[in-house]
Order: sequence, then C-alpha cells, then structure tokens
Amino acid sequence: MLAPVCSQQPIESRLNPDLYTRFANVLHFVDAHLDEDLPLTRLAAVAGVSRWHFQRQFAAALGLGVYEYIRLRRLKRASLQLAFRPTQSVLDIALDNGYAGPEAFARAFRQQLGQSPAAFRQSPQWRDWHYVYLPLYTLRNRIMTSQPTCQPEIVERAATPVALLRHCGDPALLGQTIRSFISWRKRNHMPPSTHATYNVLYNDPYTTPPADYRIDLAVACTAPVAGGPEGLIAAELPGGRYARLRYTGPDETLGVAIAALYTGWLAQSGETLRETPLWIERVRFYPDVPEHEAISDIYLPLV
Repeated sequence: MLAPVCSQQPIESRLNPDLYTRFANVLHFVDAHLDEDLPLTRLAAVAGVSRWHFQRQFAAALGLGVYEYIRLRRLKRASLQLAFRPTQSVLDIALDNGYAGPEAFARAFRQQLGQSPAAFRQSPQWRDWHYVYLPLYTLRNRIMTSQPTCQPEIVERAATPVALLRHCGDPALLGQTIRSFISWRKRNHMPPSTHATYNVLYNDPYTTPPADYRIDLAVACTAPVAGGPEGLIAAELPGGRYARLRYTGPDETLGVAIAALYTGWLAQSGETLRETPLWIERVRFYPDVPEHEAISDIYLPLV
C-alpha cells in the first residue's frame, strides 16, 4: 500500500491565489520540458495570461526573470547529470537540457559555474555550485511557504540492514559525498532498481550551522559491507512503528512536509516520538525524473 500523498496548499505568498496557481503551473511545465524550446508565447499560454505582459508579471511576482529561471533549471539538472550519471555523454546532456549542441552548452555552463562541463564532471566545485543555485531554493520557498495538511499512514517495519555513508559538515559539499556513495554502489552492483536508497535526516541544511550538519546516505544491503576507500559501514534502520508520508516534489520544499508532520499531524495524533531520527526512502530520483515528480517516503519513528 502506498503512503498517502502530501499536497501543498500555499497560504501566504507574494502572489494572489490565482496568480500563484498560474505561475506554479509554469514552473512545473518548465521542469517537465527542459529539453524543448520554451518561447514566451508557449509559457504565457500555460499561465493563461497575455503574452505581452507575461515576462514582466513573472519577474515582478517571483523576483527572477523567466529566462533566468529556465537557464538555472537547465544548468542545475545538467550539472547533476554530469556529476552523478557518468555514462551520459556531454552531447546527450546538452541536448537533454535544450541546448543546440555542446559548444552552446559549454559556453553557458562555464559562464554560470566557472568550469567547463568536462572539468565539472571530473572535479566539481561543490561549494560554488551550492551558492549559484541558492536563488532556486529561495524562489521555491517564497511561493511555497505554508505547511500542507497531511494524513500519514501508520506502518510497522522490520529492521533494515544497510550500508551507510555519513556526511558531516557543510551541506554545500554534500555532492562529493553523494558521488562517493554512487561510486561504491556501482562497484558493488547495488543499483537503485534492486537496492532501496535511504537518507537519515538529523537536521535541516538551511537552518543548521554548516559545521553541525549531518546526513547519512544508505542502501539496503544484507551482505557483509566492505567499505572501501569511500568508508561505508554496516548499519541498520531501526524497526518498529512509523508514520509514513509520501512526498512528491523537489528537495527544497521537503522540509515543508516534514514540518507539517511535526507541528500539524503529531500534535493532534496523540502519538509519541521515538528517540531515533526520521529517515526517508528515495522512490524516484531527480535528475532521472523532473524535480516536481521526484518521490520520497518520509518515515517518522513512533513509540
């Protein structure tokens, strides 16, 4: 049985409800069509507003020009494909993200990140990457600030043995830990299609001092764990009772759903939290699917 879906309904926004819905539709449309031509006339039609005024309305409402938003979205996805999908060629990644060829892609990529696509693939400068894409996080959270109404499902889970890689420190450098985690999985033949992927969340990367940030990356693994140079260890996700909530959307607003569990549902449920951190199971991954179609099941541990 699937966990109930968590739907986000904004309460406070710098947009009125009608414009919020119109421009939220545009953002989702852009996410799903990054490999296509996206002229203003097409986007204005999605928003249902005049093509003569769409560009100014979008920038005034969201604080970011529509073409700047598209460029950031394309280059963010392309950069993650370069870093985490080594079998994809640079040409395929360029075409996947709406560029006519590798030359145009390389110019835009270097202008945005200060590295060529090949150099980024070899040695990403993750701290620079993190701050380049902070405007996307800010934009999404500006228009999705309310806590959704959520009704999770109460489930009982057996303990899950995993191989685990711990990231402690600046979240801007998490990308390098993810690369190490993926490298270990590939070498040990544990793809996501056959071995579930988990994240253990100890704190919020956007509100925690960088030195105190911690997250564990884990993969279901019953065999003995040979940690290798990456340093994975054998561990276990505790069994027991959980409130399970399915979240669909980008990681930038995953915290909204988690906050709703803590401050909304938990207070009314009569349940008591267990002394163990919450964790999520990654069901569908970005950049393999558009960000707004990524799926994560949130598990809140209960007594």
